[in-house]
Amino acid sequence: MGSLGRGPRRIGLSSAIDAHLFRPMTTHDATLDIADGIGWITLARPSRGNALSGDLVEALLAHLTHCVTDPLMHTVVFVGAGKHFCTGFDLDQLEQTTDAELLHRLIRIETLLDAVWRAPVRTVAIAQGRVLGAGADLWVACDQRVLAPEATVRFPGAGFGIVLGTRRLGLRVGAERALQWTSAGTSVDSTLALQSGLATSVAATVPPLSSTPYEAASHELAPHAEPHIWRLTQLAPPPIVNRATYAALKAASRGGDGFGASTDSDHDLASLVRSAARPGLKTRLLAYRDRSRQR
Repeated sequence: MGSLGRGPRRIGLSSAIDAHLFRPMTTHDATLDIADGIGWITLARPSRGNALSGDLVEALLAHLTHCVTDPLMHTVVFVGAGKHFCTGFDLDQLEQTTDAELLHRLIRIETLLDAVWRAPVRTVAIAQGRVLGAGADLWVACDQRVLAPEATVRFPGAGFGIVLGTRRLGLRVGAERALQWTSAGTSVDSTLALQSGLATSVAATVPPLSSTPYEAASHELAPHAEPHIWRLTQLAPPPIVNRATYAALKAASRGGDGFGASTDSDHDLASLVRSAARPGLKTRLLAYRDRSRQR
């Protein structure tokens, strides 16, 4: 891991911090801490279960792009603030949106998922609580996928007619099982996730992540950075190969070249657009939201 004595760089803070921390951009939806070649991207909407709003997706894309264009970065870790890693597509304020706007949001989510899948660095996601829908797809897209023991994973997008992330899920657990889970809305617990290959490991415990990530500017490390370091050293030790070798191995196994598009990524996008472009997307989402609230 190397020494952390020089402190992390923080991107996305909403309060004043020490001048030695690096902050090229600001967002309240996601934060980026950088230390020793590792970028910690935190989904920071705990009051909404870290649901993927348009702003959160754009923040995640920006932070990921920053990490993969930094030649010193070898690992990107996604974590979620609060009780849940990510509860999927944000269904708030559907009444004020249009089919075209919803389609654009879904395309940007697929853009994020493909960018994570093809990132030329190691990607890790450490999830607790609910891991749902597009949030589960984000977790699946990562190279190493860690679950807390009580976490559950579910892919309910087919419930409103959306095909998102299905091919990548099939590569993790097999095509038949992916079809079964997505069509039935199966809730996958940590034991089944590990047995099926959906999860790469289950944590003995996952320390809670603060929803106020920088409570004291005088601290050398943010209060939540220590559990971050614990998580990485215990669950995802650094790669034994250098970044260039890791990127080459990953590209060879994914049919692309890092962020470069490929036939597979084009197919994923086309499948999403065909499913979402059917008339009545907003109506289907509203019906799904109403059914979810009645459960």
